[in-house]
Amino acid sequence: MWLLLLAVVFLPLERLTALHPRKFFCKSLASDIGFYFISGLIPGLLLAPPMALVAIGAHLIVPYSLHAAVAALPIWARALAALAVGEIGFYWGHRWAHEIPFLWRFHSVHHNPEEVYFLISARAHPIDNVFIRLCGLVPVYVLGIATPLTPSGGTVSAVLVLVITMWGFLIHANLRWRLGPLEWVISTPAFHHWHHTLAEPRNRNFASMLPCVDWLFGTFHLPRNQWPSAYGIEAKLPNSLAGQLVYPLVSLAPETRLPDPLAVDR
Repeated sequence: MWLLLLAVVFLPLERLTALHPRKFFCKSLASDIGFYFISGLIPGLLLAPPMALVAIGAHLIVPYSLHAAVAALPIWARALAALAVGEIGFYWGHRWAHEIPFLWRFHSVHHNPEEVYFLISARAHPIDNVFIRLCGLVPVYVLGIATPLTPSGGTVSAVLVLVITMWGFLIHANLRWRLGPLEWVISTPAFHHWHHTLAEPRNRNFASMLPCVDWLFGTFHLPRNQWPSAYGIEAKLPNSLAGQLVYPLVSLAPETRLPDPLAVDR
């Protein structure tokens, strides 16, 4: 049902306001849809055990006064705190996935496509998906902003993941939208397309929703009236879904990574 809803929303938009002309029924469509279902089912199952341990550990180790103070906040305040804290965690998890060769093996699956459109958001290796989500959710759980031990705490974490996941489809969409000054406040297709560029500068714009996090850590890049001319990576990954799932686990697979983000433009 979610896939149908996404198609109803984005297919007309990508046809009417396309950035790059493309055919929806391309050769990668079957594997893109396969990744969509894998990303919707497997990461949640893999995340449940470690997040339960994190929640229990935080409950036992972190001072009760901190969690009590956070729990006393209205749910809207906790939701905003979860977004801010979680976004910083997601940022660093995403950035480490580019900087650490072992993690890049998994994350390169997401950057492999040479065309960017809404379904590319879900085209990710499950291990890569789990790692980045853990980086965002662990600090949120440790601080007691979200926790499965209370009904409202569980809701906060679920809403955080849902909002960021759905926003991911928008920022990957093949849309030529520009939002002027708002692009400094909220991530847009223009902001995230530069993250997928094949040309320089690479390793920019890691944030999911808040570009100010990239500005804070020196990785913000959003030139006015410019878009990437090409997408993808230099390495050649297998074409099939199964091949790309196995690729990071094969010891003989070549190490491939993008340049150190701190070395670009210096």
